[in-house]
Amino acid sequence: MVDANRPNLFGELRRFARTSGAVGGIAARVAGEKVFGFKTDRLAHAEDLKSIIGGLKGPLMKVAQILSTIPDALPDEYAQELSQLQANAPAMGWSFVRRRMAGELGPDWQGKFASFGQEAAAAASLGQVHRATLPDGTDVACKLQYPDMPSTVDADLRQLRLAMNVFKRIDTTIQGDDIYTEIAERLREELDYLREAAQMRLYALMLRDEPLASVPTPIDGYTTQRLLTMTWLPGKPMQQRIDEDPPMEVRNHIAKAMFRAWYVPFYRYGVIHGDPHLGNYQVRADEGLNLLDFGAIRVFPPKFVRGVIDLYEAIRDGDEAKAQFAYEGWGFENLSKAQIAMLNQWAAFVYEPLLQDRVRRIQDNDDPQYGRSVAEKVHAGLKETGGVRPPREFVLMDRSALGLGSVFVRLRAEQNWFRLFHELVDDFNTEEVAARQAAALLEAGVPPSL
Repeated sequence: MVDANRPNLFGELRRFARTSGAVGGIAARVAGEKVFGFKTDRLAHAEDLKSIIGGLKGPLMKVAQILSTIPDALPDEYAQELSQLQANAPAMGWSFVRRRMAGELGPDWQGKFASFGQEAAAAASLGQVHRATLPDGTDVACKLQYPDMPSTVDADLRQLRLAMNVFKRIDTTIQGDDIYTEIAERLREELDYLREAAQMRLYALMLRDEPLASVPTPIDGYTTQRLLTMTWLPGKPMQQRIDEDPPMEVRNHIAKAMFRAWYVPFYRYGVIHGDPHLGNYQVRADEGLNLLDFGAIRVFPPKFVRGVIDLYEAIRDGDEAKAQFAYEGWGFENLSKAQIAMLNQWAAFVYEPLLQDRVRRIQDNDDPQYGRSVAEKVHAGLKETGGVRPPREFVLMDRSALGLGSVFVRLRAEQNWFRLFHELVDDFNTEEVAARQAAALLEAGVPPSL
């Protein structure tokens, strides 16, 4: 028998054919500009690329979202367009739903539900969600993985490797081998819904004392590698709540809920939710937060978390030696003083809201391109020093920090970020974090990473 959870050659070839024009187009245009001096309309091509990728189910859209948040992984025009991608591909029809549900729960699957919505309640990059009711009256969400996703992932990763290799030949400032490895491993993990169910249980454990955050409960007997059934959480999509222009106290309340929902797990357990885009959280009726997706989870060694705090203290105190120690603890190798100085400029930008003990917005500067201008300056400085190889842990860590910052900017929230941060880090103890992390992973049943 053929294992439906394994990639197959024909599936990969079909996907490669559909996506090669999009990725190859970027590569050709960038190479033409850099090597031959050709001038092309990058913005127009970037808009076309967004349309192509946005209409494809699968991880290429997710990869594009990730790359758009990594400084200098893509040219500016592409990063700006791809950052607007949301997981909104059209849903698969009822015939697919029937086949998938029968394959996962058996031919009598409909008898296991009191009701099951034929129309998808949401469509994401790797699967779609249907609302249903269990025989005991429990409202649930059933997330069904799209067909042939293992082949799709492998094909899209080949495209990603191609594109990154082209950029590497053109500009070696940011050496992305480890970035690719990290993206590939996390995407393959996201295909396993049994893993996601365990990670959902992990977050429920880590946030059990946080009244501002809610986590769904996976349903045993209704969850497989390609079907994740969880309790249905009522709430409004984050973008909808923002569009309602709530009063300042509500926006601040939501921002605090988000800060704690992401950083209590990180600083207490060494775990980060690595996919903070607007579609992955809802606002409850009491303005608390629902977390909805637990596929992109990263577990960090506690010493990495310690390094995040060490670098904060180094930037605060102007301590270059401590900054070097922090970078080396993360996995940077053979950094020169000039490279450390350039990296510190980026760190100063990231940590800046945490350095001031006052109520403020996450970014005092109203220029939406300010962060990118800082990144460009740092990129130019690193290029002069020969470039760096970022550690793979940075992919989801940076994505989380930048993604959350973007939501805080949209909320126009005002908080004392300094105090929120220090509430979590002032009693940090590496050994205690390691013990909490090991116990929580074991209790939740999270398997080792790939």
